[in-house]
Amino acid sequence: MSLFFFTVFFAIIAQRLAELRLARRNARLLKALGGVEVGSEHYKYVICLHVMFFVCLLTEASLRHHGISSWQWFCFLLFLVAQLGRYWCIKSLGMFWNTRILILPGARPVRKGPYRILRHPNYWIVGFELLLLPLVFSAYATAITFPLLHLAFLVRYRLPVEEEHVYR
Repeated sequence: MSLFFFTVFFAIIAQRLAELRLARRNARLLKALGGVEVGSEHYKYVICLHVMFFVCLLTEASLRHHGISSWQWFCFLLFLVAQLGRYWCIKSLGMFWNTRILILPGARPVRKGPYRILRHPNYWIVGFELLLLPLVFSAYATAITFPLLHLAFLVRYRLPVEEEHVYR
């Protein structure tokens, strides 16, 4: 495996850990304002899905990755664009961005940034990230499996809860 792989891999993990800190801060703020968490029973599956993604990416890339072709560089460029999109979502949601579902009674859904155009843009972007990053490192099984698991989880658990509590 290459230095590039380890640099990207650990940079993304560091980024996700920083985002978890931001989510905790936002959760404390929203709860102090009277916010309540909904759908907490499925949060452990969110964590499990993402941890398993990184484990599978590391494992499969260590077995298959032998350099990056031009189309894989293109996938990496698209991944970086997706990162910008995700940060646009985080910035647009402000204190409402979280990895959990927190509802502030009386607050209206955010309708700025990408949320003017699309509901749940962050979830779409995360799905693309789960596809693109493994493709960069020849982890094809991971690239197929985790976007599908992400989609199944969203459809079965996450989106119904958000639709019921955020967009009602």
